[in-house]
Amino acid sequence: MDVAVIALPPFAELYRQYRTRALAIARRIVGDADEAEDVVQDVFTRLAQRPTGFDGRSSCSTWLHRVMVNSSINWLRARKRRERLQHEHEPEAPASPEAQAVGTEMQRHFEEALEKVNEQQRQVLWLREMRGYSYPEIAAMLRIPEGTVKSALHRGRQRALAELEERGQQP
Repeated sequence: MDVAVIALPPFAELYRQYRTRALAIARRIVGDADEAEDVVQDVFTRLAQRPTGFDGRSSCSTWLHRVMVNSSINWLRARKRRERLQHEHEPEAPASPEAQAVGTEMQRHFEEALEKVNEQQRQVLWLREMRGYSYPEIAAMLRIPEGTVKSALHRGRQRALAELEERGQQP
């Protein structure tokens, strides 16, 4: 079924009538006034440059509300991606010799405690704690359900911590 595209009011009228409401929606979602302004400007710029897809099945304000919500959510997702990429490329400060020694000692104790857990728990603990893989990644690598990863991780941690405590070593 073809849906006819309905014309929106002239752009200047649309902007004048809905800008304040659009800004409130964006500010509530993105949590920052400056970024909310950027989202609103982006949405209205897109509306001014190309056809909208407004089909008239809802009111103009309802349609614009949905456009603002979706655009704000997409803005948040993009911000999170940018932050994650930025943190991945930041150089880490070199550790002091004392911190390196403590880290090496702790790793040695952890590896010794790992010898006391079963093979599956050892693999899961190593992949999660030492390599930083997520639960789904570990499940895919080991070809086991994600729930099994979680329980093996929990049991392995308990066993490794008990082993460290028996030796009088702090985790």
